[in-house]
Amino acid sequence: MAAEAACAAGVAVDLYEAKGSVGRKFLLAGKGGLNLTHGEPRARFVERYGARRDEVGRWLDAFDAEALRAWARGLGVETFAGSSGRVFPADLKAAPLLRGWLRRLRESGVAFHVHHRWLGWSDGALRFATAQGERTLHAEATVLALGGASWPQLGSDGAWVAPLRQACIDVAPLQPANCGFELAWSEHLASRFAGAPLKPVVAHWVDRCGVARSRQGEFVLSEYGIEGSLIYAIGAELREQIAERGEALLKLDLVPGYPEAVLAERLAAPRGRHSLGDWLRRRAGLDKAKCALLFELADKAILADPATLAKRLKALPLRLRAPRPVAEAISTAGGVRLEALDENLMLRARPGVFCAGEMLDWEAPTGGYLLTACFASGLLAGRAAARRLLGAG
Repeated sequence: MAAEAACAAGVAVDLYEAKGSVGRKFLLAGKGGLNLTHGEPRARFVERYGARRDEVGRWLDAFDAEALRAWARGLGVETFAGSSGRVFPADLKAAPLLRGWLRRLRESGVAFHVHHRWLGWSDGALRFATAQGERTLHAEATVLALGGASWPQLGSDGAWVAPLRQACIDVAPLQPANCGFELAWSEHLASRFAGAPLKPVVAHWVDRCGVARSRQGEFVLSEYGIEGSLIYAIGAELREQIAERGEALLKLDLVPGYPEAVLAERLAAPRGRHSLGDWLRRRAGLDKAKCALLFELADKAILADPATLAKRLKALPLRLRAPRPVAEAISTAGGVRLEALDENLMLRARPGVFCAGEMLDWEAPTGGYLLTACFASGLLAGRAAARRLLGAG
């Protein structure tokens, strides 16, 4: 996106890529249908960026969700908003969009150089590792869009942190975002119910300011713990609580359709010859996965008393021990602190060098917010780099 913006402004652009082809993580996102952006109102959209909402909001002033859809349309790709508000290409594929984009960039004059891994600087020159050995070159302006540290096999391995810190650039530690969290499951639950969805549920927690919070959604049981959209949406808070306290406590309402008193009354009816699992299905609407989770976390005394059981079904405690490793995460938190950049995303300590995308210190849940902000930051950095070259800023 930075290359496109700079080229459109009338400057010559060379794009250097560590891998043998560009857009590998973009293609990976396509496996989930390529959630490009989200159709919710702007005020709610910006709130998804949490502590960085003001800064990212300024990026979106230049390129928001509607602009992204129009951009895709310009490449011959129509989009649609699903029932959740998430926006996808009509064919739910990333490859056609990427092919059309690369073709347009090449026709516009952008020169691509693959198998060039950036290593840092040497006397102001950019250093690259190539198959033919190390190469250096001078650039009048540089945009770094080096990704985070998630999915390192696709190229974003976070190796850029060391040379930036050596150049006295303030980089926040890279951490997993939009990731699963670990719990100590029994072998039975881990082996028989990994991949089972839990929906709908309501998660309750107390944030670090002591405020009670709740959110309805769904997530998935995994061999190591839990993952999925509801967990991703509150993952930043959970991760920080674990860092501060050693664990994060969620209380799950497994039956949001029943008030506790009504549930207790329904469960107090004679069970007869029904198994407890079958009784919970009939009287509380629990499926096998919810029953398995309940049996994992409630002892016999709780299961035997209808009032206590109802209370536990409305507030089943999950003690999260750790986020999964950053390499497994969908995205990365941390990166180049925005305070190290000016309003044009240029490094204050290194004039002429701009940064964009996931390598910056911001995060958002899944839902199209990640790609939208990456596109917007790339556009801003590319335009600003071009203005610098053209003497206009």
